[in-house]
Amino acid sequence: MDRSTVNEIIAESDAFIRSHGVHLPPFAYLSPDALKAHVAEAPSIRDRFLGWDITDYGQGRFADLGLFLFTTRNGLQSNIAQGNGMLYAEKVMISDEHQISPMHRHITKTEDIINRGGGDLVLELFTDGGDGIDPSLPVEVVSDGRQITLKGGEHLRLSPGESVTLEPHTWHAFWGEGGKVLIVEVSNVNDDRTDNIFRDPIGRFSQVVEDTDPTHLLVSDYEKWL
Repeated sequence: MDRSTVNEIIAESDAFIRSHGVHLPPFAYLSPDALKAHVAEAPSIRDRFLGWDITDYGQGRFADLGLFLFTTRNGLQSNIAQGNGMLYAEKVMISDEHQISPMHRHITKTEDIINRGGGDLVLELFTDGGDGIDPSLPVEVVSDGRQITLKGGEHLRLSPGESVTLEPHTWHAFWGEGGKVLIVEVSNVNDDRTDNIFRDPIGRFSQVVEDTDPTHLLVSDYEKWL
């Protein structure tokens, strides 16, 4: 993915988020140099991977296979080990119309996926059978306090305001229908470098081609820039 494309997606996504009355933290709008100086006083931004995250899963087809994310807060694995401190995380995400976030599950993360506005969010769900997806197993999830049982591969549609809780054994892919979807993810502590298991052999982060300067850094830039 070209850096110029990343810059465009950031600008378009920020406008979409603001159109729903949601505002990102001030550090989101710092230039790379300003963020570097700011992180000297706020190292948790770097250490907890807070910030912009745009992925095409290394496939170069963002419109078809991709996801926009911004991590607003996240704890550390040491918090979990100690059983105190920040044990949670929050992300703002955007799924475009028919833009697929590919089939995956997590190792430790339980997450609430909340449709905060726009179109409908559609999820395809399976249960892990111990050695990957087992389509014969039912899928049991909680949606806004209500227990739901689906067949393997069945779709769950979330209209604005609706949500679903996904446990680590639940495989899921999702996309928007009827327009872009503003999503909020609330979960326990997560490290996207280690906690995602994809059904297909794809990467979690984009490979960025530096055809222009970055407007804002992605979390995947932090190791190089900060």
